[in-house]
Amino acid sequence: MSQTLYTAVLWLVQFIAGAVGVAYVLHAVTYRKPRWRIAFGNWRKRGPPQWWLRAAGCSTDSTSLQERRLLLAGCGIRLEPAVYLASRRSLIFVCVISGGAAVAFGSFGMLSDVMLWKALPVIALPAVVVAFDKSLLDSFKRYRSDRIRRELIAVMNQLIYYMGSRLHLHGKLMRCMPYTRIIRGDFQLLLNEWYYDADKALLRFKERLGTSEGYSFAETMRSMRLHESDEVYRMLRDVLAEYKASIELAKAGRKETASYALFVLAGLPILYTFQIFLYPWVRESQKLFEVLKP
Repeated sequence: MSQTLYTAVLWLVQFIAGAVGVAYVLHAVTYRKPRWRIAFGNWRKRGPPQWWLRAAGCSTDSTSLQERRLLLAGCGIRLEPAVYLASRRSLIFVCVISGGAAVAFGSFGMLSDVMLWKALPVIALPAVVVAFDKSLLDSFKRYRSDRIRRELIAVMNQLIYYMGSRLHLHGKLMRCMPYTRIIRGDFQLLLNEWYYDADKALLRFKERLGTSEGYSFAETMRSMRLHESDEVYRMLRDVLAEYKASIELAKAGRKETASYALFVLAGLPILYTFQIFLYPWVRESQKLFEVLKP
């Protein structure tokens, strides 16, 4: 009986000590989290370290920085271009150093060949992706511009439908809200900011879209807000026709690209036919001619 009581008390003491230790660890972790949030918030207010940007070569007059700024704006990515470019170059540098270190470890026998060939693709994949980020961003920008163009066409068609109505322009735009999807958040912000300052709201709207279609639509809305007339609606129809022509041009470009891709895919069976059926006969013929040579 005494032995059982002693074991129970010992287990109880261990349980209490473990519970106190876990509670202390959890308290310490939860106590430090606000400090990290405050530090991160201060970092966002201060901006990225200047020594990091200088080491990555992200100067304000850099051509790469200006290109990334336009691409990020066109893709709708709310990220500082200097931070993005510095992170990209830092990642490439880290991947190159890591790959070189892995090769060096493999040459000295500190890393087996199997592990080396498994580690190199994992190291090289992020570097390859960020090396071609410009093409990826440009492709996504064209896709987003096409979607925005289609939605703005629907909005402008509705505005032309309300031509002659006594509704205020803000009310007309409110009725165009169901025809938006990609730009719905930005469009809602435009309508919310309209009565504070319509010009600034249109300026922020076209900056958030970051495409040429957003700029022309915002300027057309500014003209329509100042004076609704037949000339303004005629200009709106011209912009609408230009958007439709751009869509047809983009569609023709996609068809041409698809035809090239189909041509390449059609050549693959011919290549495999030559490799599987004809190439062995060609090799045998060459061997026969080599034997028959004096």
